[in-house]
This record gives sequence, structure tokens and C-alpha cells, in this order.
Amino acid sequence: MADFPDKVNTQTSTGSNARGNFPIGIDTYFLKSFFGILMIVELVFGLLVWALISGSRISAGDGAFGWVIFVAIFLWILTIILFLFYLLNLTSKLPKVPWVYVRLYFNLAATILYLTAFITNASSIDPTSIRGTYKYNNRAASAFFAGMVMIAYGLSTLLAFLSMRGGRDNAATSQPTGHNSA
Repeated sequence: MADFPDKVNTQTSTGSNARGNFPIGIDTYFLKSFFGILMIVELVFGLLVWALISGSRISAGDGAFGWVIFVAIFLWILTIILFLFYLLNLTSKLPKVPWVYVRLYFNLAATILYLTAFITNASSIDPTSIRGTYKYNNRAASAFFAGMVMIAYGLSTLLAFLSMRGGRDNAATSQPTGHNSA
């Protein structure tokens, strides 16, 4: 036991790795970007769509509202998740994920789904119903906000497409470089 040193250093050191270079924190630049502002608009108007549909009286013949509320809540939850990934800078922690394509395809799918929800919602407004009634106001307002959310998702799709074409945030350039053994 004479070989064992009296003092043992238990301090560990961390090397520089690719994941340690990007701390998790709030990305204020994302919040100020056009894409970040559009995501906030999508979240607020999406919340209004499903809140207005949930608050309206749905009768037995209004089965199409199930589709509208499914689209609104499903995309609202997915948008919150994607928003948190960008807000907390988690996209830089996962460099192997092609985020520009995730953003493009998500927003394209959301635009198409909200287009169908908007058409379903707008066509369910009875033009012979009395304007100013609770049922008419909720359905008209939810159709309006569904249209606004659809436009916001469409603009986000356009931004993602232009970002992909312009080379900014390109998945090919954001991948870590390594040696190819081929």
C-alpha cells in the first residue's frame, strides 16, 4: 500500500465536443426573426381556432367539426414542440436532423391540413342563421382564424423553401464533416 499516493485528484476535465459548444438557452434572435414571429402567430391564432370551436354548440349534424378541432389541436401541439426546439436552441444539439427539411415539410403539411379545416369550417356556417347569435359568431370567427393560420403556415412554408434554396440553414452544410472511407 506504500505505492498508493496520499492525495488523489478526483477532478475531471471535459473535452471540447460538438454537443457541448451549444448551450441550451433562450434564443432571442429566433424570437425576433420572421420565422419566430410567424410561429407565435400560428400558436395564438391556432389556439383561437380550437377554443372557438370547442366553445361553440355542436349538434348531431356538425360532425365535420371533429376534423377541424383535430387539425387545430394536433398542429397546435406540434407547433409548440417545434417552437420549443428552436427557442431553446435544441436544433443545434441535434445536427444530424435536417431541420430545414423538417420545417419545410411540417409547414407544408400544416398548410394543407389547415386548408381542409378552413374549407370545412367555412362551409359549415349557415348563411341563413341570424348574425350576431352565439353559434354564428363562433363559427365565423373560427373560420376567419383558421384562414389566418393557414396563411401563416403558408408563409412559413415559403420561408423554409427559400431558406433551403438560398443555402441558409442548409442541411447539407449544417452536417458535421468527417472523413469518408470510400
